[in-house]
Amino acid sequence: MCSQTQTSHDPQPQSNMIKRLSARISLRWPPEPPFENTDTLVLSVGNCMKDEVLFTHELDSRNAFGVADCGTFSALPNGDDLEVGVMPRPDLPGAPVREYEEVWRELPFVRMEGHENVSFVLESATGGTQLKEGEEKEITRTFIGAIWGSFIALRQTQVLARPIGETRTVIKSGAEVSAKREDFVQGQGFVVRYSLGPEADELPTHSDIQLPASDGSLEKLVVCGQDLHPQGKDVTVKE
Repeated sequence: MCSQTQTSHDPQPQSNMIKRLSARISLRWPPEPPFENTDTLVLSVGNCMKDEVLFTHELDSRNAFGVADCGTFSALPNGDDLEVGVMPRPDLPGAPVREYEEVWRELPFVRMEGHENVSFVLESATGGTQLKEGEEKEITRTFIGAIWGSFIALRQTQVLARPIGETRTVIKSGAEVSAKREDFVQGQGFVVRYSLGPEADELPTHSDIQLPASDGSLEKLVVCGQDLHPQGKDVTVKE
């Protein structure tokens, strides 16, 4: 799970929020040929277009929290996007930083007939993230995101630390990542496509997402700008 710092153009008003669903088509470590050995889906919900993005690792199964990947995007003739930049190459000893090329393809949104089509990215953290100097704390972070009929949930238990003399909290280490992906299938509802990790069965599902009730009460997880309290945990609206 990466967060994005964007060099952006053509900012859009909040009422015209941009949503994008994309899949990675290939990865290349020049001068080697391109390949794809994953099923990578990216949900982007924001209010600006980007041509350069700095990806920082909020959740990371390899514990590479101090690493940032910087990529520049350009359009290909067939409509796909080419991302070029530098990042650690995890399949080599020591994960040296190497140039990379990734090709991304925008996907159509999965429409949910008879259901509310909403998009969001949310984060919850048990235990709190505020630390005193020299303190360490174990927390569990959960991210959930959806664009219409595509839903992803991710979770990792992490150890946070605030070094002496520093005001910033850093991620010291992380346990195994749990993940769940659900896709909407007409006539069946949301179907689990992937469920991985030790806490996969405990992750929120799309059925835990509910719009505010007509009387204004909070039931399960509530989105659309309302205060959010899924399963008793405080939640932050990320996008």
